[in-house]
Amino acid sequence: MNFDWSLFVDLGVLSAGLLLATFLRARVRFFQRYLIPNALTAGFILLPFYNFVFPALGLTNLGLGQLVYHLLSISFVAMTLRRSEPAGTWGDKRIYSTSVAILSQYALQAILGLGVTFVFMKTVLPSLFPSFGFLLPLGYALGPGQAFAIGQGWEAFGFKGGGSIGLTFAALGFLWACFGGIFLVNYGIRKGWLTNKFAERLSVKGIKTGVYSRDQERPAGAYLTTETEAIDSMTFNTAIVLVVYLAAYLLLKLITAGLSLAGKPGHDLAVNLWAISFIFASLVGLVAKLLLGKLKIEYILDNHTLTRLAGISVDLMVAASLAAISVVVVIQYWLPILVLSVLGGVVTLVTVPWICSRLFKDHQFHRTLIIFGASTGTLPTGLALLRSIDPDFETPVASDYMYATGLTFVFAIPFILSINLPAYSASTGDPRYFLYAVIVSLAYVVVVGASFVLLARSRAFMSAHKVWLHSKDE
Repeated sequence: MNFDWSLFVDLGVLSAGLLLATFLRARVRFFQRYLIPNALTAGFILLPFYNFVFPALGLTNLGLGQLVYHLLSISFVAMTLRRSEPAGTWGDKRIYSTSVAILSQYALQAILGLGVTFVFMKTVLPSLFPSFGFLLPLGYALGPGQAFAIGQGWEAFGFKGGGSIGLTFAALGFLWACFGGIFLVNYGIRKGWLTNKFAERLSVKGIKTGVYSRDQERPAGAYLTTETEAIDSMTFNTAIVLVVYLAAYLLLKLITAGLSLAGKPGHDLAVNLWAISFIFASLVGLVAKLLLGKLKIEYILDNHTLTRLAGISVDLMVAASLAAISVVVVIQYWLPILVLSVLGGVVTLVTVPWICSRLFKDHQFHRTLIIFGASTGTLPTGLALLRSIDPDFETPVASDYMYATGLTFVFAIPFILSINLPAYSASTGDPRYFLYAVIVSLAYVVVVGASFVLLARSRAFMSAHKVWLHSKDE
């Protein structure tokens, strides 16, 4: 019988890459020193195979792109369904401050990307797609799933290879997260940004190798919420996640049908909404969580299991996103990719510690690491950097960040919706759409800047010439 094996072949290849990467992390000092996530290593290992070997065997990277698209939304659903602690534990201004720090990178990377794109369009690359610069914040601050989904959506506007370019920026962002993050850790220790108590954590073997030793105590990864005789708890939690994702799909189908009644403009908008399906997946997840709470049955979900499901999705998504990069397309845009990726990495590396050391009054360096890692890679990358000095999450930094993501999501909706404006500039020939995108990004810079001043108060511009504000400088 002739069944379609493509999905499971791709999953099997990705799994083999992840296992090989895990072995390398456990054995090779280079990967341990720079705390390179196994998914990142697996993606780079598989990249040449999907470009030069597998196509001859009839296996292309098209299926990987589809996996990235769906796994992104599933990871958002799983994290959204997690139960939150009572609001009273949030602390004084920590959540809002964290959201401001995250949004600062959205705004700065967007302005930088659009500015560099404008310069290229007016000089050496007049045919450069107007939305090109937005791939910097998409790939760095938002992640590979968003960069691929939205970049691929722009292909309908004439941006050939947009999805692959988005994945390229995400890959380069991961490199900045790993090597830049470890540079930050070592530099921060030398400069006294981190206390000795946390600096000593870097010598823990399990963190470096990525695998628990034979005699090491292992934490519980999940708890049961159902009787296995009836239904396995993992099955039950996974089923709820997939039902929520199905509901998001049906919602998008309904919205598409409604918008299509408005003719071509409505249809074009509907196409763009499918590119950001993860937003709708998160919204449906929030509604489902509220419904479970109202029914007083929210306990049937296990936070740890949902975290594991999100972790599986992210690991496979990161590996697939790197393996799916088209080398041919990247070569075509090598100059703007190189310029934007380097400038974006440097700006993030400098501004994150500058902002965090003034914005926060506690655990400034911990917050710097998680925000830098998430602003160049993904949340798991930020958590990996944080775990290098806080392996047991003794500080409230990780939980503060998770709470802040919900707030950031709400604040970022206008920004996400503006991402398609430069694409309209390309399809209509009207440069005003590009200008509107610049205005929106500048508005974010202004609002974030004002929020930073209100929160940091007298510390806002104290010793402004220094990247890090020491307590002795106050």
